Amino acid sequence: MSRRPIRRSARRRPVRRSKKQDEQVALVVGVVVAVGLVAAVVQWLLMHWWVLVIVAVAASAAGGLWYQKVQQRAAWARVRAQALRLRIAELDALDHRAFEFAVRDLMRRDGCKAEQLGGAGDNACDVRAIDPAGRVWAIQCKHRRDGDRGSAVGVGVLQQVNGTARQIHGADIAVVLTNGRFSSKAIPWGKQHRIHLVDRRVLGDWAAGSRPLWDLLDRIPPPRRPTALF
Repeated sequence: MSRRPIRRSARRRPVRRSKKQDEQVALVVGVVVAVGLVAAVVQWLLMHWWVLVIVAVAASAAGGLWYQKVQQRAAWARVRAQALRLRIAELDALDHRAFEFAVRDLMRRDGCKAEQLGGAGDNACDVRAIDPAGRVWAIQCKHRRDGDRGSAVGVGVLQQVNGTARQIHGADIAVVLTNGRFSSKAIPWGKQHRIHLVDRRVLGDWAAGSRPLWDLLDRIPPPRRPTALF
């Protein structure tokens, strides 16, 4: 009789869990541990409720001190802004960028919301401001190191402002401002196209005095909204 071959049973290989399954298990374990910790902390706080009261009082006191300091800084900033006075010689000594920031600060002194925009792509507006009457100002600054002995601001600058102040910046009042002078052609051109020119004399009066710029210029449009100042 022929013997039948004995079949050996194949060994079962241990089932290996994938990396994704391990991550899922770890996530579940982490969630369980986190929930347990949260529950333990909540239970402890319920048993020691007075800790919550102390924390709340301390947080309230710290928040009050922080708010008080913020209010004090804002108040001092307003006082410094209102007291800002600049002599024309001080403006002459600035570089063109610092000159723009000085004009921004003077507008803020007069109660405006003002920002400095000067730089590449400013579309002929170095300072944009909104005065207390709601009017939008677009101011192009031209600093001359030699003051009125420097080159005059010409019609070309006014033409750039005329093409962007109202169309791009939404200005009610377009201004070209300089610590120097304007050319003889620029002055009538500005009047014709409703561009206000602030030369060295007007700038000096404005910076060193206490009157807002709109009190020193002619043909200013009426307020957009009624205020206590107008």
